[in-house]
Amino acid sequence: MTNIDDIIIYSQKLKLLYVEDNHQARESTLLILEEFFGDIVVAVNGDEGLNKFSEHDFDMVITDINMPKMNGLDMVDHIKKINDDIPILVFSAYNESGFFIESIKLGVDGYLLKPIDINQFIGLLGKVIEKIKLKTEAQKSESLLQQYKQLTDKSAIICIVDNDKTITYVNDAACQIAEKSIDELIGSQCNVISQDFISEDVYNDIWSTIKDKKQIWQGITKYISNSGRSYYLKNTIKPILDIDGHIIEYMSLRSDITEIMNPRRLLSDKISYEKSPLLVYLKLEDYNILEEFYDAQTVELIQDKVAQYIESNVPTACYLDKIYQLGQGEYAFSNEKSICMQNEQEFLSYLKDFQKIINKDVIQLDKIEYDISIIMSVAYDDSQVLESARLGIKKCIQNKYNFIVSSHLAEQEQAQAQKNIQTISMIKKAINEHKIVSFFQPIINNTTKEIEKYESLVRLIDENDKVLSPYHFLEISKKGKYYSQITAMVLDNSFKALNHTTMDISINLSVLDIEKPSTREKIFQYLEANKQNASRVVIELLEDESAKDFKTITSFISQVKKLGVQIAIDDFGAGYSNYERLLDYQPDILKIDGSLVSNIVNNAYSLSIVASIVSFAQQNNIKTIAEFVENEAIYEVLKNLDVDYSQGYYFGKPDVLSY
Repeated sequence: MTNIDDIIIYSQKLKLLYVEDNHQARESTLLILEEFFGDIVVAVNGDEGLNKFSEHDFDMVITDINMPKMNGLDMVDHIKKINDDIPILVFSAYNESGFFIESIKLGVDGYLLKPIDINQFIGLLGKVIEKIKLKTEAQKSESLLQQYKQLTDKSAIICIVDNDKTITYVNDAACQIAEKSIDELIGSQCNVISQDFISEDVYNDIWSTIKDKKQIWQGITKYISNSGRSYYLKNTIKPILDIDGHIIEYMSLRSDITEIMNPRRLLSDKISYEKSPLLVYLKLEDYNILEEFYDAQTVELIQDKVAQYIESNVPTACYLDKIYQLGQGEYAFSNEKSICMQNEQEFLSYLKDFQKIINKDVIQLDKIEYDISIIMSVAYDDSQVLESARLGIKKCIQNKYNFIVSSHLAEQEQAQAQKNIQTISMIKKAINEHKIVSFFQPIINNTTKEIEKYESLVRLIDENDKVLSPYHFLEISKKGKYYSQITAMVLDNSFKALNHTTMDISINLSVLDIEKPSTREKIFQYLEANKQNASRVVIELLEDESAKDFKTITSFISQVKKLGVQIAIDDFGAGYSNYERLLDYQPDILKIDGSLVSNIVNNAYSLSIVASIVSFAQQNNIKTIAEFVENEAIYEVLKNLDVDYSQGYYFGKPDVLSY
């Protein structure tokens, strides 16, 4: 397993025993381990570790070596006697061959030197997870295999072929599945597998294995019955040798797995066979609507019809013959790039033209007319074509594309995931060390040029004492459990600042923050404790299209306004802010979006929009603040438009509030 997101998702389900006697090493390593494991039990020596292992069920063990009472290797020896299959990683500060050799003898799964190299750790963890998954899958498969054995004993599909690839024997089961008589099959040519449906490389590999190497070949192949029905067989093909080691014939034992084959597995297997796979991934653009509008049976029928339509109309010049119907409105084609793509631009052009034709067509199903609309992702020259192609579909949906070349997206996602882990670790450390701080940017009265307000802006101080803006950490924090903690610290910083200035303090909050009961409760606690200063609190609301609980938001606004709090709408004039929402929020202040302000000197359109916002605000007794006021020319235009306040680098950068 190499995809970091998949590793984290899986490892979060695991219960880990972590044994380390050194307090500092234990705490620093836990910062990393907690990002990967959902349940960690800690022991401080080998004796305690062994006791806890005996008392609990663990999925994995990570241990130091040199520890009091019982060292790590002795503990591992005892643990292996209890459960020989338990995955164990050994961390040590000592690069000594004796430790390394002893670890190998004990059957540990990996040996890491301190301090931990995160990339090496992720690589080892991925291998351990693969081992755990394989063990789990093996247990499931064993049950299935017992059932398959019973079936095979009664209906094994057997075929024997001579050195000329002529069929010399088949049993009744082979005739039944091929829908042919014994006379039709015996004496006919059969290449043991169906050459038409696999790549040349795989075909050559089979014959190289059974003929040249005289070894057994196993794999899954596709066949077509006499009536044109597709079916899949699991093959074990063995050369039958005489006493001198010469091949007499080839025998294949096959089982029908058509009904149990998962299309995604089939696709994955096919890609793994191909030397340089090219993958075309398609998805019905409105599949969610399709599921809501029709019953499950109709949805399945529509998907089947779409699959038939696509497969029968794909351009022959693309050499994409077999369609994989993956469910959830998704389909795929795969083949060797060298076969499909003689000319890259020409191939992509064929696909785009094909897509346009599909998206103009209609499928008839009884009384239903279904307008097809597909999005398409193409990946090649990539070791992870399937994952990259799927990510391409996701990117198309997010950005409203209908076609994308998605090669190497998986690698990019993996790199981003690694960066996200590092950022989350940095955020967690900053929270624990109280290095989430607020800087304050002045807001000046455009008439007097005097400071009347400050906006509280969150900053993170990293381990090198570098001040980071929200751009570097806030969005990542929203994907973890730390965003609410950051919001709480910003609220604390902002309300403390009220006691050290006579100016208004403006606090940024998303409407999604307000939807959270814990955030609302904390705000009311601060307002209760600062009743005398509540009128100097400004809550800047940032709209978000994900907001759903408008009743709660409007109720909150009404409650805090009764306490004297002012409400500002942030980034007004762009994004999701609109005049209709003002009826619900009844704001005291509109903060004009910086993208309009920054262009106001040279862009008549921006000037017109700002003028209309100011006019509306004045008519409704609402104050206006312009953001991103970077120079005097912008300030003069804003002043002439009667904008009430300005905020930007022209008047001051965000900084620590001087007491």
